[in-house]
Amino acid sequence: MSDDPQQPSGENGPRGWAPRDPAAHGTAGASAGPGSGPGSQGGQGGNPGGPGQPKRTKRPKRTGWRRAIPTWRMVLGAVLLVALLLIGGFIAGYELVDIPPANVSATAQSNVYLYKDGSVIARSGEVNRENVKLAQVPLTVQRAVLAAEDRDFYSERAVDLKAMARAAFNTLTGKGKQGGSTITQQYVKNYYLGQEQTLVRKAKEFFIAVKLNREESKDQIFEGYLNTSYFGRNAYGIQAAAQAYYSKDIGEITTAEGAYLASVLNAPSAYDIVVHPQNKAAALGRWNYVLDGMVKEKWLGAAERAAMKFPVPGKVKPSTGLSGQRGYIVQAVDDYLTGNDVIDEDTLATGGYRITTTLEKKKQDALVDAVDDNVMSYTSPDRKADRNVRVGGASIDPGSGRVVAMYGGVDYTKQYVNNATRRDYQVGSTFKPFVFTSAVANRSTTQDGRRITPNTIYDGTNKRMVQGPDGPTGYAPANEDDISYGPITVSTATDKSVNAVYAQMAEDVGPGRVKQTAIGLGLPKNTPDLTAYPSNALGVATASVLDMTEAYATLANHGRHGAYTLVDRITKNGEDLELPDSGHTEQAVGREAADTTTSILRSVVESGTGTAALAAGRPAAGKTGTAEEDKAAWFAGYTPDLTTVIAVMGQDPETGVQKPLYGALGLARINGGGAPARTWAQYTEAALRSTPAKDFDLRLESGAEETAPPTDGETSPADTGTPSENTSSTPPSTPGSTPPSSPTTPGSSEPGTGGTGTDTGSPSDGTTDNGGAQNGGGDNGGPHGGENGGGPGGNEGAAYDNGFLPGTRGTPAPRQ
Repeated sequence: MSDDPQQPSGENGPRGWAPRDPAAHGTAGASAGPGSGPGSQGGQGGNPGGPGQPKRTKRPKRTGWRRAIPTWRMVLGAVLLVALLLIGGFIAGYELVDIPPANVSATAQSNVYLYKDGSVIARSGEVNRENVKLAQVPLTVQRAVLAAEDRDFYSERAVDLKAMARAAFNTLTGKGKQGGSTITQQYVKNYYLGQEQTLVRKAKEFFIAVKLNREESKDQIFEGYLNTSYFGRNAYGIQAAAQAYYSKDIGEITTAEGAYLASVLNAPSAYDIVVHPQNKAAALGRWNYVLDGMVKEKWLGAAERAAMKFPVPGKVKPSTGLSGQRGYIVQAVDDYLTGNDVIDEDTLATGGYRITTTLEKKKQDALVDAVDDNVMSYTSPDRKADRNVRVGGASIDPGSGRVVAMYGGVDYTKQYVNNATRRDYQVGSTFKPFVFTSAVANRSTTQDGRRITPNTIYDGTNKRMVQGPDGPTGYAPANEDDISYGPITVSTATDKSVNAVYAQMAEDVGPGRVKQTAIGLGLPKNTPDLTAYPSNALGVATASVLDMTEAYATLANHGRHGAYTLVDRITKNGEDLELPDSGHTEQAVGREAADTTTSILRSVVESGTGTAALAAGRPAAGKTGTAEEDKAAWFAGYTPDLTTVIAVMGQDPETGVQKPLYGALGLARINGGGAPARTWAQYTEAALRSTPAKDFDLRLESGAEETAPPTDGETSPADTGTPSENTSSTPPSTPGSTPPSSPTTPGSSEPGTGGTGTDTGSPSDGTTDNGGAQNGGGDNGGPHGGENGGGPGGNEGAAYDNGFLPGTRGTPAPRQ
């Protein structure tokens, strides 16, 4: 008997699947004749398309747009393929990537900072780290770090794929570099890998984090993270950070202090409010974010949180290797590199970089000597006011934008804030040239339609009400020493730094235009108090010394502006990092506008408040300035080949509060024409001693060469709103008219383009008596004056009995 299973018919037939259509099968069986067996056309093994079989209907072909849509089979196949690749890649990566030994960069190397000629300025980067056990860190401090960096650390996996995808998307779409790492990943990066931003490093970080999460507990990983993270102030690890910021061991740190330490992890330099006091608002915001996060996670009671006060960190305790100017230079160079996205702060802190600066040793030494000879040598330990003296200085080659010298303070280990880069002192009347530059650049006119040139006559009456297109503005700034000058040319008003003239000029030009001109010349857009009000003409903005040097360098370079550069080259292991394009410049204002400003600033040096600068022995242009209550005195000046700004500032060394300079250096007051101008002159002479003197090559606006000095019998233009001597703060009965918009001959009574504009604005907190807090501060002739001061000392530059400097008013400066 056959071993084959019996078929239903009882015969041994071939095995096969039943037909799809039983009816068709029956029909086929009925019509089958002899020989219908295996291989026959009519049997079960026959061709379904043969005789007696119905033809299978073909699926219609996809046409048109349907051809572009993948079928479900294609989609499913693609998904399966991607899944297989990912699974295979994960398995391969997991097997191939091992947990490496600790990174050598976990013990940072030194960075070397060099002068332009290759000589060493400083070395920095000795590792400041002291590991502690997690149990030594107060629980509230641990939770503050978690609130700041990774609130779900103890419950999440080693990597957060969703956060990584979001960070990658934000980075690719131009929303800035985004972090998507968990604490585990950050620890892996700090301890096992490095800070470089590459796909290979990120892939390794992923797999090491996954493996580490299996081999170590969350507490072990968190402890490692706290001991390897960089907190700024050269502090690696939370114990070193506690000492660096609060001079305490970590076990003594309070919740509020711990929240601040957790805050600086996000941006160590930016949130150090001692080094960068202007960033306190941002640091405070981050500190509040951390504490509010702790409340949200129920790690801190709302009442306890509400009672907390911001814990101001202590002074910086820098390495003695950064004494003198070295520390200021290192700080400024680091800020330049990180601020221009050349390298991030964490990567720079790992060390091993060789940084060649643009600083020239000869000029750097000359600047230090000039400050010592003209300022610091006059201080005495017996005078309380002298302990408040601070000096900032910067010098730029206007043709290249290269910073060639910088003075940050007497000693970085004693005065740790860089006075050359800080932005918290008013620039005073050194801002006035920007108003005049804007007037020429915009072809602006006075209220009665006369083009503004060096010879345009303005009313210099003390506390004269500023007139807008619609009448009095409510702003009436006082002149220095409350002197009323009457009719006066713009050139003479610049020599004497007459506030009434420049406040009115700012209104005539349009405060918004003045602001934009200042930004175009080089002041940062975010300069504190750089607002669109006429009071800005008197220097209420708080730009840094370096900012002002860049702006004045643009004037010296005939209106062409390029961002300053401080670094020539940066390398690591022989490889160069890309630096910002230092050769790019653009015409910020027209050459005639810049050069005409230079012509009136030459007059300031030759016969105005800056005559002390003549000691440089070269053609020079410059402007003096004094901050509110004499808290700072400035001189900003330039020759055709060197621009330098010097500022003497007052600051309490214990509290950091700005202080007036009354009595400092043995003087009743310090003004821009005194110690700052003398320092400028000595430095400029020494810095350029080996080079031939150059004269200015100026292209002036039409009408700038004409002379129109006022006479005693002259009166001011009819509708400039001159008040009487007895009512200096009272607005005139007839407001100034708005000039027409079409230009005509310069200097005529017909208007030019530019007019007054519509963006005039009015000062905040102003009064008709003194213009309020924004009226230029030290230029308002208060109890101790402004630029010329009400106190002893007279005019800025030198003390004259009647408050006037010698020379004919309004006379054009002689050419050398």
